[in-house]
Amino acid sequence: MLALIAGRGRLPRILFDRSGGKDVVVAALEGCEPDGLDVGLSFRIERLGSFLKELGKLGVTDVCFAGGIDRPQLNPTKIDAATLPLVPRMLKALGQGDDAALRIVLATFEEKGFRIRAAHELAPDLIPPLGVLGRHKRPKHSTEDIDKAREIAALLGSADIGQACIVRRRQALALEAMPGTAHMLASVVGLGTGGILFKAPKPSQDRRIDLPAVGPDTLEQAARAGLEGVVLAEGGVMIIDRAATIEAADRLGLFLEVVPS
Repeated sequence: MLALIAGRGRLPRILFDRSGGKDVVVAALEGCEPDGLDVGLSFRIERLGSFLKELGKLGVTDVCFAGGIDRPQLNPTKIDAATLPLVPRMLKALGQGDDAALRIVLATFEEKGFRIRAAHELAPDLIPPLGVLGRHKRPKHSTEDIDKAREIAALLGSADIGQACIVRRRQALALEAMPGTAHMLASVVGLGTGGILFKAPKPSQDRRIDLPAVGPDTLEQAARAGLEGVVLAEGGVMIIDRAATIEAADRLGLFLEVVPS
């Protein structure tokens, strides 16, 4: 049985539909429940130990994390006995960057015998092929922006800060941090036109969880920011609803391209 630990966004629904709902239990952190899915098992971070035991009782063998969540606040007064041994590790995770924190989360689940399944393992077509997607091709001057963006993204990811940047005329216009891609794109609205949004996983990221993703909304936001295109690193970025995302790129006059990592 698979436990789909679902957060916000379209991804949980896509994965649930692909499974047909058979042998799948939908679980969610309180306050971060998915839209359009009935949650079978809700939990708090202070009861993580009990939650892991409950998964085992249900016959869960595999776990997939999908969708966005907010970093939880730990309330010491609500920690139960089953979770108490996990507290030092949880505090360490909450005090680190996303990549380091997620590694701790994965290790905790694996030590309890659960197999971690990546979203793109369950739905391989979430990872787009190399090359241009849609009608619009990259202008020649964007090649230098892409080269610069690769350098910036590698440094950003190595520091466990973010998975995206905006580059215009080989200059970093904005860097993604904890508020996310939408916040970054909104921050450059009105600052001129041109440039690209570049997305890539962090260099040492465990790709079973928290791969960067784009969807139709990302293209709409990129257009409002005055960008010329959206560029994705090969094999490391998911497209949520590929047909709708390509349609948005075509309609908005943006190029959408997957480039070698």
